[in-house]
Amino acid sequence: MKALYFSQFGAPIEVKQLPDPKPTPDGVVIRVEAAGLCRSDWHGWMGHDSDVQLPHVPGHEFAGTIVELGASVRAWAVGDRVTLPFSMGCGYCPQCAGGNQQICDNYYQPGFTGMGAFAEYVAVPYAAQNLVRLPGSLSFQEAAILGCRFITSYRGLIAQGRLRPGQWVAVHACGGVGLSAIIIARAVGARIIAVDISDKKLQLARQLGADYVLNAGKDDRVPERIREWSGGGVQVSVDALGSTVTCINSISCLAKRGRHIQIGLMTAEHRYPPVPMGMVIANELEILGSHGMQAHAYPEMLELITSGKVQPQQLLGRTISLEAAAEALMNMDKHLDTGVVVIDRF
Repeated sequence: MKALYFSQFGAPIEVKQLPDPKPTPDGVVIRVEAAGLCRSDWHGWMGHDSDVQLPHVPGHEFAGTIVELGASVRAWAVGDRVTLPFSMGCGYCPQCAGGNQQICDNYYQPGFTGMGAFAEYVAVPYAAQNLVRLPGSLSFQEAAILGCRFITSYRGLIAQGRLRPGQWVAVHACGGVGLSAIIIARAVGARIIAVDISDKKLQLARQLGADYVLNAGKDDRVPERIREWSGGGVQVSVDALGSTVTCINSISCLAKRGRHIQIGLMTAEHRYPPVPMGMVIANELEILGSHGMQAHAYPEMLELITSGKVQPQQLLGRTISLEAAAEALMNMDKHLDTGVVVIDRF
């Protein structure tokens, strides 16, 4: 099979011919029909994630068709159209037993703990606990967009942030995570303030439903502006980038008893931000993480999509070939694209 492949962190990514994968007894092999490029993949290539072992094939948000079943897999068949959470639960650890497969003690992540989906085929274990059947009306490209950014934003806002109609939410950074959050927040009837340093991305945020947009590259009083526009602070604020500045701005713009959702990965020099803990205590703020979503929680989200209330295709920026994806992945830190880039030609 063809696959994107690197043998050193930060070294050029190549398209190589590799052996076709085989399923584990509890797993399946999926023909990849579409796969999204995510900044997390860039972090993995740079060596920021300790799960990645060299040599490696990246890619963790994808959709495709089952082509081979492991010996113990019963509920699935060759030809089934599927997607899955990027953080896969084993099904038997204490976290999985409590329904929190997204933080499984024995998690498996394609593109991180194992070979990923920037390839013609990918093998995944734990099929029974993690495969999600795709509605016939949902395209592979749309399903690939769901796999990381969208589900993490959905769970972050709805389950962790407890966002309700009429509440204010601030979204810091309008890449794939941030734009997903805006679409979801609009669907539940929230009022939205979007922050970025790109006027082009802010224009798209406005089109997707943001009530206010703020260019943080032109105005450094981000928390003050948000508190002014929202009448004292927002109930929920999302750091969709993962930097010291966006994290602190997100906490600082909250109303009393507000909820900060950290979705953007904090890596390198941003790993330990100086949290304004005095504000957290005085205003009884909550600081919450969101790490993907369990397969059993997908139906509610898929219902919103199939009903037309949420339209993930609005996030689609462009589609590219596997060959073009090598350069696109290496350039992700330059933030050249608006919307999600999806590989759909292998």
